Amino acid sequence: MSKLDLKSKRTWGALAVIALTAGALTTAFAWTEGWIGSRLTSAQLFSETPQPFPPGFRRAHGKGICIAGTFRPTDAAAPLSTARAFTEPNIPVVGRLAIAMGDPHGPDSASNVVSMALLLKTDDGQQWRMAMNNQPYFPTHNAQGFTVDMPKAMAPDPATGKPDPARVAAFLKQYPEAEKFLKWAAQAPQPGSFGGVEFDGINAFYLVAADGKRQAVRWSMRPQEPFVQLSQDQLQHVGHDYMFEDLRARLAQKPLHWDMVMQLAEPGDPVDDPSLPWPQERKQIVAGTLEVTQAVEQAEGACRDVNFDPTIVPTGIEISDDPILQARSGAYTHSFNRREREIGYGKATDAVGKPEVPSK
Repeated sequence: MSKLDLKSKRTWGALAVIALTAGALTTAFAWTEGWIGSRLTSAQLFSETPQPFPPGFRRAHGKGICIAGTFRPTDAAAPLSTARAFTEPNIPVVGRLAIAMGDPHGPDSASNVVSMALLLKTDDGQQWRMAMNNQPYFPTHNAQGFTVDMPKAMAPDPATGKPDPARVAAFLKQYPEAEKFLKWAAQAPQPGSFGGVEFDGINAFYLVAADGKRQAVRWSMRPQEPFVQLSQDQLQHVGHDYMFEDLRARLAQKPLHWDMVMQLAEPGDPVDDPSLPWPQERKQIVAGTLEVTQAVEQAEGACRDVNFDPTIVPTGIEISDDPILQARSGAYTHSFNRREREIGYGKATDAVGKPEVPSK
């Protein structure tokens, strides 16, 4: 374990941060029936969820706010896809910005992982849903790795209060791709504002052109505002809801903008493995710009009743065979079903007719 230098104080602190990140990832993807396989069931995962949990809230990224705005495409992606989202001039958007923690009432400083979810509705009646985080890749190539094996490996030993080096070594032997994520997570900055965060889709999709040609892509929402990073000292003095207060203040002055940047894969690139980034020199195009003009409390906002399943895509876009993408879809559905049982609602439905709980 010389690469991680587990004896150093700095590394132990980094692993503590990583353990929290792993826990957040587990919370985010543990609500699906059977996709992890025989080693762990959804019922077991539910039993490990901290209780009591406020009914009606999303288990992962529970603290959030609805946003609304417009997506305006460029002409860059239209030759690659027949999706109307790349030709309709102004597309209404419903979205959600959130923080990766289970407690919907916790402090914004509790996690440095934040998310953006979007729903685009085009005038041909189709929808495009996205769920993105401020992480460049997943820790492992499959869901079992980062929802089960990684948290176990990074869990503090009761005797020492630190991760067991032998468990960490065994985990990295099984998932060598995770080492780069551990290094990234140890140095990941604390955002001071949603406005300057880049949100990555991570999973790959295919754009399908009129002639049937398929182009694998990964997309990101890159902010036009500069990134704001908070130091550890600054974190001690920020308010309980500083991220959301900053968002409201910014939108009161002017809209916020993100460019949708698509990276185009070349033959041989790992399309179905979200733990492996593509080379930086791959061609990138700006497919459009998102303008956010409004933020509304999620109890009243349109995002409250939307399941942001990233596998819901319009004609002209297809999902890849990435196993984590499939896992995310199942997880979101199972989470919705759990909230439905808690609330017992029956009137609210999302845009495709599937009931969605009021997530306060």
